[in-house]
Amino acid sequence: MNYMGIDHHMQYSHITLLDEKGEKLKSGRVANFRSELENFLSGIEEVKAVVEAGRSSYTMVDVLDSMGIDVTIAHPKEVKAIAKAKIKTDKRDSKILAHLLRTDLIPEVYKRSRENRSYQRTLRQRVFYVGSMTRVKNRIKALLSQQSEDIRGEISQVKNIFGREGLAVLKGLDLPEGEKKLINALLITFRHMEERIKESSALVEELYEKLPFARLIHTVP
Repeated sequence: MNYMGIDHHMQYSHITLLDEKGEKLKSGRVANFRSELENFLSGIEEVKAVVEAGRSSYTMVDVLDSMGIDVTIAHPKEVKAIAKAKIKTDKRDSKILAHLLRTDLIPEVYKRSRENRSYQRTLRQRVFYVGSMTRVKNRIKALLSQQSEDIRGEISQVKNIFGREGLAVLKGLDLPEGEKKLINALLITFRHMEERIKESSALVEELYEKLPFARLIHTVP
């Protein structure tokens, strides 16, 4: 068996290939395309690979899977700790990864299926929109808190400034021209985020109806 450590980047990867004895067979910088990986591995049989978990690491994982290569996803922080303890280095390069794989010391991360990752992206997008909406609301509140006493008094009479009545009040506030432009720009963003959250929530509801295991959460006492 041969062991391939992959230091993965967006456009390319640094790869080191070790044999069973830990001797380096080859290493190099390879573009993240199947054809390039096939060229790199030409003449090499029985390969196991490891790549650290990262934002785009699954692009490499999918390519390796399609090539029939057994690939492990490693936990970056735990790899660093193990490398420091076992090899006396803080480095996490492709050679270190290959060595840890060969010696069965890779701290594995659960490898998600393509479908599972799609579900995850749907949920994360809604979380992103909700977080963005919170930031917009906080910005509006911050601007309002810096206005005159009369304006602040008018706003204090509104129970929910982000409800229908509150938004109407915000739109009609007698603000200086510059402040009015700032508030109006934020209100446009607010309405835009409302639509995105509505659309995203509908996608999440579709997943809930589609996936039996998602509905299991309602069976928890």
